[in-house]
Amino acid sequence: MRWKKARRSDNVVDQRGKGRAGGKGLSLAAVAVIVVMGLLSGQDPLHIIGNIATQAIQQGGINTGATRSNPAATLSNDPQSEFVRAILGDTEDTWRALFKQAGQTYKDPSLVLFSGKVRSACGLADSAVGPFYCPGDQHVYLDLSFFKEMEQRFAATGEFAQAYVIAHEVGHHVQTLLGISARVHSARQGGAQVTGHNGLLVRQELQADCFAGVWAHHAQQRHAWLEPGDLKDALNAAQAIGDDRLQKQAQGYVVPDSFTHGTSAQRERWFSQGYATGQVSQCDTFTAQRL
Repeated sequence: MRWKKARRSDNVVDQRGKGRAGGKGLSLAAVAVIVVMGLLSGQDPLHIIGNIATQAIQQGGINTGATRSNPAATLSNDPQSEFVRAILGDTEDTWRALFKQAGQTYKDPSLVLFSGKVRSACGLADSAVGPFYCPGDQHVYLDLSFFKEMEQRFAATGEFAQAYVIAHEVGHHVQTLLGISARVHSARQGGAQVTGHNGLLVRQELQADCFAGVWAHHAQQRHAWLEPGDLKDALNAAQAIGDDRLQKQAQGYVVPDSFTHGTSAQRERWFSQGYATGQVSQCDTFTAQRL
């Protein structure tokens, strides 16, 4: 993948080596309580956390540890972070253009690089959770060690596979900006099915996969940067983190009722749909009869 063709983003925040960020925040215990309360009351825990975090940030009560650094000074000599800046920058270019075509304005997310642990507006998290997007502060969080885990644990290799992971998390940001996440929350409150092979969480994750494919489509049109095997690497990554495959590896059997992200085949299918069409309208997983 000839990723060096891409513009570098200025929205990457380097928090590596800082461990726990200072300031007040939600502890894991507090987050656990909120999750339980949300499930019992039918509310979206992330929505609750996001509201609390937003209010706290506005009042100066939470330090997310995301003070923007000078990319040229802190990241230029680091090939991995340079890659992240390139991919994030290209997602910005793609989504800015697509939002403009739709008469809307795209708000860039920040991407926080961390090592070990990080405090986000959604609580304290460690690298074991993998990359994640927090709607409370509209940041993507990434421990670069996850890419090594992809290779060693999931046999998912290649730079385009790593780019897919970043683009998927940015896809969740797009959902937030388009109001999709808010509609999912409303549907949850209305009693819609949340987990399981046909649940809202699966549909939301598969749409983020499709949005990642939309980005990949337009990025390839701009740069023609994919080399032989790159697309296969991304599809392998999508397959490697399917619910069915992960459950089979972990416990030897599959429980569809507990799915949250979709099967390997579904994740590959929806990324491919976005990549083939390049159209946001083709990513409506919520009305699709076949996932």
